[in-house]
Amino acid sequence: MEADDSRPAALWRQARDGLTFTLRHPVLRAALGCTTTVNYFSFVFSALLVLFASRTLGLPAGLLGLALGAGAVGGLLGAVIAPRLSVRIGVGRSITIGAVVFPASILLVAVAGGPLWSRALLVGGAEFLSGLGVMLFDVNLNALNATVIPDGLRSRVAGAYSAVNYGIRPLGALTGGVLGSWLGLRPTLWIAAIGGTLCVLWLLPSPIPAVRSLEHVDGLDGDRVDLTVAGA
Repeated sequence: MEADDSRPAALWRQARDGLTFTLRHPVLRAALGCTTTVNYFSFVFSALLVLFASRTLGLPAGLLGLALGAGAVGGLLGAVIAPRLSVRIGVGRSITIGAVVFPASILLVAVAGGPLWSRALLVGGAEFLSGLGVMLFDVNLNALNATVIPDGLRSRVAGAYSAVNYGIRPLGALTGGVLGSWLGLRPTLWIAAIGGTLCVLWLLPSPIPAVRSLEHVDGLDGDRVDLTVAGA
């Protein structure tokens, strides 16, 4: 019986340790704030996209499918160029660009109108840029996070980070449904685009934008991280 009681206590302690390390680490804290914010608002958008595109924009099912498929093309291209771009302009700058491009692409859907080809093109362009931006963001940020997390804390930090980052998504979708019913679909898309883009405010005061490469990042000390900075 004691062993059964101690197991939940140990799991809670490990989860607390992972979250505490994340919130105290200057890189992980900013990364978690940024990803949680962008995930929240991107799911506000995702909850309404198909409804808005089909009912408000009047896109036929086949054309809507093609437009949504552009996101996969953008994601593939982003995954290919993310490592190359990080070498050219730096890991931190690539993350920052991706954090803006990913949610800002929602604006193309929010302003969509005009003839059918224009509406379809704007939705497809938004999905393409979203896929491109999220890969620039995720590939480089995940690499940076993996570098600064000590081996002995990886599972605890990853668990705590994912619980917050992924746990916010249903709340974003619920918010999208509520705001869409209350304010209307298009105004809610504007809120999603602007709110999502504000995720970059977590990054700007942090060490992340200045990270040039991962070669000299020391993740053993959560209070002090040695970084290779741009221009160093």
